[in-house]
Amino acid sequence: MISLREERPGDIPAVRSVNELAFGRPQEADLVDTLRQSCPEAMSLVAEEEGRVVGHILFTPAVIDSGGKSTRGMGLAPMAVLPERQRDGIGSALVEHGLRLLQDSSGPFVIVIGHPDYYPRFGFELASKYGIACQWEGVPDEAFMILVLDEAAMEGVAGLVRYRDEFDEAT
Repeated sequence: MISLREERPGDIPAVRSVNELAFGRPQEADLVDTLRQSCPEAMSLVAEEEGRVVGHILFTPAVIDSGGKSTRGMGLAPMAVLPERQRDGIGSALVEHGLRLLQDSSGPFVIVIGHPDYYPRFGFELASKYGIACQWEGVPDEAFMILVLDEAAMEGVAGLVRYRDEFDEAT
C-alpha cells in the first residue's frame, strides 16, 4: 500500500535516487537538493511503499508579475516516480495530495510545465487562457499550465510567471 507524506531528512538519498532514475540524469535531483536548502517555503512530498520511497513531488513559490503587482502562488516541479512504478497511479496520487494541501494555504494558483495529456485531469488549464506566460522562451503553450485555486484573487492577474532563480541555474 502506498502512503503519502512530507519528506523527512532520512528520505533525502532516496528522493535523489527517485529523481535521477525517473529523469535519467542528475539535474532534477540536483535542483531538489538545492531547493531543499534554499527554499524553506518548499513543500516536498514522498510516496512510500513498504518503507521504500517510490515517488516524489516538489512545490515551490512562483510569482506572476502583473503590471507592477506581484501575485504569489506555487510551482509544481519536479514530480518523479521510479521507472518500474510509473503508470501505477503514484504520480497522480502525489499531485492530488499536494494540491489538496495547497488548496487553502499557499496562494491562488499552481503552475506546471508538463505533459498536456496528464495535468488537465487535475484541473490544470492552459496558462495562456489567462494571459499568463512562462518566463522561459521555447516552452510550448500546451505544456505551460495553471490551476486556479482562488478565482477572486486571480481576477485581472495576467503577466509573466517567474519560478525561483534556482530553476534558471538548473536549465
